[in-house]
Parts: sequence; C-alpha cells; structure tokens
Amino acid sequence: MKIDDAAGRLEALGNRTRLQIYRALVRAGQPGMAVGRLQDKLKIPASTLSHHIKSLVAVGLISQVRESTTLVCHANYDAMQGLVDFLVSECCADEAECKDTKSAA
Repeated sequence: MKIDDAAGRLEALGNRTRLQIYRALVRAGQPGMAVGRLQDKLKIPASTLSHHIKSLVAVGLISQVRESTTLVCHANYDAMQGLVDFLVSECCADEAECKDTKSAA
C-alpha cells in the first residue's frame, strides 16, 4: 500500500462519525447493512450519513450495492487488512538493526 492511500484511509477514519459508521459495518459482517438501518442505529441525519459514507467510499473502505430499492453498505475487509498490514509491516524494524549494531561493537 502506498503511504498516500494509507494516509487517506486514516484521515477518513479520524472523524468520529465516520469511525462509528465503519465500525458498525465491520460488525455487520459480509451481509452489510442497509443505509436506513445504519441511520437508525447511529441516529445520524440522512444528509450527514450520506456525506460520511461518500468519504468512506472514496478511500475504498466501504462499498455500496443497490438491492432492489435498498442501498446496502459493506465494509471492504481487504482494504482494512491492507491498512493494518501497512501499519505493522515495519514494526520494530529499527530495533533489530539497533540490536545488530550493539552486538557488533
């Protein structure tokens, strides 16, 4: 993952409302959740919810599918895993390098 993609996703999740939406969709699992149900669950006005969903869709964290007359949102688990992997990919990398230097001295 490119750093700009990670930054965009983290920025989107840095908003309290968007984080609530995303967490609700992650909890909903593969079936996702209808926008109306999401609105009822989180007590968010429709226009506000639409604005925040648009931001999450733009960075690839969620997708929307129309099922008949219902718009259903789904968490993009691959994007979530990619972000987590990006964050931990270099965990302690400098520490190992530091240990090698200490043992060589």
